[in-house]
Amino acid sequence: MPGPQVVPVRGDETLPSRVDVVVIGGGIIGTSTALELAERGVSVALCEKGGIGEEQSSRNWGWVRISQRDPREVPLMAEAIRIWQGLDQRTGRDTGYRQCGIVFVSADEAEEVQNERWPEELGRYQLKSRMVDPAEFRGLYPGLKLSVRSALYTPSDGRAEPQKAAPAIAEAARDKGAHILTQCAVRGVETVGGRISGVVTERGPIACSSVVLAGGAWSSLFSRSLGIDLPQLKVMNTVIRTTPVEGGPEQTLYAKDFAFRKRQDGGYTVASGHDNLVDIVPDSFRYAGKFFTALKNEWSSLGFRIGRRFMDEASQPSRWALDRESPFEKVRVLDPVPAPKWTDHALRKLKDAYPVFKNAEIAQRWAGLIDVTPDAVPVISAVDAMPGFFIATGFSGHGFGIGPGSGRLMADMVTGGTPCVDPHDFRLSRFFDGSKIEVVGL
Repeated sequence: MPGPQVVPVRGDETLPSRVDVVVIGGGIIGTSTALELAERGVSVALCEKGGIGEEQSSRNWGWVRISQRDPREVPLMAEAIRIWQGLDQRTGRDTGYRQCGIVFVSADEAEEVQNERWPEELGRYQLKSRMVDPAEFRGLYPGLKLSVRSALYTPSDGRAEPQKAAPAIAEAARDKGAHILTQCAVRGVETVGGRISGVVTERGPIACSSVVLAGGAWSSLFSRSLGIDLPQLKVMNTVIRTTPVEGGPEQTLYAKDFAFRKRQDGGYTVASGHDNLVDIVPDSFRYAGKFFTALKNEWSSLGFRIGRRFMDEASQPSRWALDRESPFEKVRVLDPVPAPKWTDHALRKLKDAYPVFKNAEIAQRWAGLIDVTPDAVPVISAVDAMPGFFIATGFSGHGFGIGPGSGRLMADMVTGGTPCVDPHDFRLSRFFDGSKIEVVGL
């Protein structure tokens, strides 16, 4: 089956000769950054090697959640929720956003203890969250045969449509004056006196004083070509889109054997919340030491394999001439082959437990590559060694929901404004300054 059907965005035909900022990457992080900058009167060009939102930004689950996040992300996610609430009006387009509530099941005592800390944590941000007992849980999901001790219910959590969101934001950025350039890979940057002076794209150069790298799973390779070490690996997750389900639940649910959320078309996005596939590649060995803690914590939820991707990445150059084809032009869209085993299991378990889904059929299946950092917290950071160069990547499967907030924070950093949240926990240098690498939360 092909990948998800993303709302198409027509790229500009003309390449600008100069802008203030070039944003590399047309996912939800890059488009959100471009919109924030354009609204502030900053001239910006967004360069995407393929199409807007065609990689992980359209392949994720579509959850917009603050619950069960790493505590370091919570302030930024609170900002993101405020942005999501007005995003349709702001962009003049439909992103599919709504606050439907998300429920996390406590399958055992350990999960219950973890869930119980969230109501107080979120109360600091004027967001309501509460524990529900089995009776109230059954009221939220009538007919669901699932044994639960309790569950965490956060009404302010929500959902949006990944195939619509990044395109809507990109078009809004263009409305505000941004240049939106698709099929336009950035091959590298140019500097004067060590400071950013421009980029070289496959269509020609663009002069600028700042560059934001929001390249998702490609960010580590691009950074390495500049001599910047960015520890990042890829994790593959497979998703099912079902046919419409009559009378299905509004609230999104995360349980041991399955996770689902309702879609605008009446179907559901279904996936396994505990199973991901990891291809062993050269970077697996390059960054093994930094990912040791994450590997130890998540071992049971990861399946490992070695195959074609190892050779594909081993053959990628770490540097290339800027007047020659780059790796980003050779692969316009990362469209990995889905792994049906876990999603089929999740849908089967869902049908067994919840009769309302008994007639749901698989309408589509796809996979995406998640850009993961050693502590599963993003890098939203200036690069001190290259003034004018910024990185926003490594969102570790949490990027869709937090994307609008991340774009605002990055725009604050690029323009030198007061940051909407403290960016200290997102600095790139934390992986090299002796800080302890900790993996916290879901």
